[in-house]
Formats: sequence, C-alpha cells, structure tokens
Amino acid sequence: MPKILRIINRFNLGGPTYNAAYLTRYLSDDFQTLLIGGAKDESEESSTHILEQLGVDYTIIPELRREINFKNDRIAYRKIIALIKEFKPDIVHTHASKAGAIGRLAAAKMNVPVIVHTFHGHVFHSYFSKPKTYFYKSVERYLAKKSTKIIAISQKQKNELACVHNIASPDKFEVIPLGFDLTKFTTDKERKRKEFRDKYGLKDNQIAVGIIGRLVPIKNHELFLQAAEEIAKKNKNVMFFIVGGGELYEDLVNAAKNKGLNVAVPSHDFSNKSLIFTSWIKDVDDVLAGLDIVALTSLNEGTPVSLIEAQAASKPIVSTNVGGIADIVPPGSNAVLLNDVSNPSQFISNLNEMILRVSKNIVNTEELAQFAFQQFHYTRLVDDMENLYNRLLSAKI
Repeated sequence: MPKILRIINRFNLGGPTYNAAYLTRYLSDDFQTLLIGGAKDESEESSTHILEQLGVDYTIIPELRREINFKNDRIAYRKIIALIKEFKPDIVHTHASKAGAIGRLAAAKMNVPVIVHTFHGHVFHSYFSKPKTYFYKSVERYLAKKSTKIIAISQKQKNELACVHNIASPDKFEVIPLGFDLTKFTTDKERKRKEFRDKYGLKDNQIAVGIIGRLVPIKNHELFLQAAEEIAKKNKNVMFFIVGGGELYEDLVNAAKNKGLNVAVPSHDFSNKSLIFTSWIKDVDDVLAGLDIVALTSLNEGTPVSLIEAQAASKPIVSTNVGGIADIVPPGSNAVLLNDVSNPSQFISNLNEMILRVSKNIVNTEELAQFAFQQFHYTRLVDDMENLYNRLLSAKI
C-alpha cells in the first residue's frame, strides 16, 4: 500500500485545508495518508473543525510558521525528517510555499521516491519588493528541481508559473483544480437566508453585497470600501458585508468610518447600518444564503474558494480578474470580471449594474451552479489525484 505524507502550510481557514482534508479523507483505501501542518497565525481562523468533521487525523508542527525564522524552520525541518524516517512515505505531497520549501527539502534529503508540490497561489507579484520577489522565485526554481511533479490549480496559473515566472518547464506541471463538498450550498436555503437576514436586520427588499476572506493587503478591501462608499450615498437599499478577519481588521474598520459609512462590528446593533464587519463565520453556507451578490477585489489570487462557493450557492459575482479567477468563473451577465484592477470606477459601475439586475430579478445563476458542481466537486479532485499518484509511482518502478 503506497504511503503519502501530506504537508500543509498551516491549518487556517482557506482552500489549502479543504484540499488536503478531502484528499486525506476520500483517497481510496489503496493509499495510506499522514497529514501534518503548521499552526494558524493569531489573526486567522482555525480550520481544524473541517478536519474533525471529516474524521481526519492530523498532526500540528508548531514551528512550521508562515514567516521565515531560521530557528523554527530548522526545528520543523528536523521534525519532518524524523516523520519521514518513521512513516517511510512513497510520496511526499506539499501544499503552499513554506510547507513546500521545508517539506521538499526534507523529502529530497531522505530520497523519497515521489515528491509533489501544489501551488495554491503564488507571491510573484503584488506581494513583495522586486528583490524579495526575485529571491522567492529563485528558491522555487531550485525546489522545482527537487520535485517529481508540480500541481497548478488552474491552466492560467500553470502558464504564469511556467511561462511568465519560469519556475519550471511546462511539462513539469499538472493542472488539477481544487475540489469541495458543495452540497451544503444547495440545502435548506430558505431557512438559512431568513436566519442570516434576521440576525443583521435586513429587510426583504434590501440587497446584501458581501466579500468573504482574510483581511490582508493582497485582498484589496480598500476597493470594496470605495464601492460601498459611492453606492451607499445614492442607494440606501444596499447593505455591505465584510466577512472574515485578519491583520487589517482595525485599519479597515477605521477606514470605513472615515469614509462616512455607518459601520457595525460583531456584538453591535446592526440596525440601519450600511456596512457590517461580521468577523469569521464558519458556516459560510448560511452567509451565502443571506447574500444577494458576492464580490472579490483581490490583486492576486490562486483559486478563490469564496467564488467557487458563491457559484454553488447560485449567487452572481462581481470580481477583479486576476490569477486563476478567469479559469473558475465563466464570465457573463451573472459574473462580471474587471481586467484593470487600477480602475475603481469601472468596478463600482459593474457592481451598480449587478445591483440593478438583482433588484429587477433578472439574474439567472443556474449556469454558475452547474459549472461549480461539474468542475469543483471533491470526487473529481480525488480521482484526478489518484490517477496522478499511480502514474508517478509506476514510473518509479
């Protein structure tokens, strides 16, 4: 029975945890998997409840942290070496950057037969200065040489990694999109919608526009605030929601207040507000049932889970068009993508147009839901990954 050591950056709420959890839980009994990862940052919401709901065992390595710290990184490396010695995996599969660096170095050191890495996103633009970006590219090019196969989660991401940033040759990459259990977004929707809207004081005819994700610079929430400011001046029938938490929470709350928005935060009175910060909500299916439009304003993305889930919940989308978004959202009248992220007025115009369409009840999002279920269900992810593992193992025999 082939053994897989799966290593994830950290157990924070987001796509990588879902990906690792479903692969660990649903790979066939032909494989044995050990899942390890780092601890979440203090500003992040834990994702361990996802693993526990699925009955997935996991091990946390506290020293496996997002930031570079030579002492912690050395300890994490040694712990992974020890785990490889004990578990004797046939495949080490790493997910995201830090796990990919330390995990692949340890696997190569221990001569693990197959080394696979998944890019859930990348930091090669809009994150760091040019010198720091060049450093990270150089590291990834070195690590690519240690890898048997590199997984990109969209065709566009593969093209960026191989042809724009020259991380490795195109034949080193395999495109395997993410997969999720999307069923919950189609069940009991009326009850969930009523409970969400009652909690936040939404009237039946009010339109709720939300953005879901970490409150960090790359998500560009400032653009969402600009849109909320402009639209709230002219349309009192729209309420905006920022769902999530992170390092920019206080800054964004203050920025929203400075823009004259009537802001509420958790535990406050939600009545007559134009913008609500909900913090993290684990049951995102409840959130999506209550929203009418889902927005995304990121400067860079891999495969944003919030947009896949929005489609599964049959919600129209207004988003920037960066990273792998174009591969996961079929553009059209019910999903509008902005190519120029430096053009806030166009984003606001797109959002205004979608609000108008929703208010007139002329949106048809069935095609979005069908697309999400066909492309991003976890059964497709598991089948694709099993096929890849078997091919790579066969090539080593």
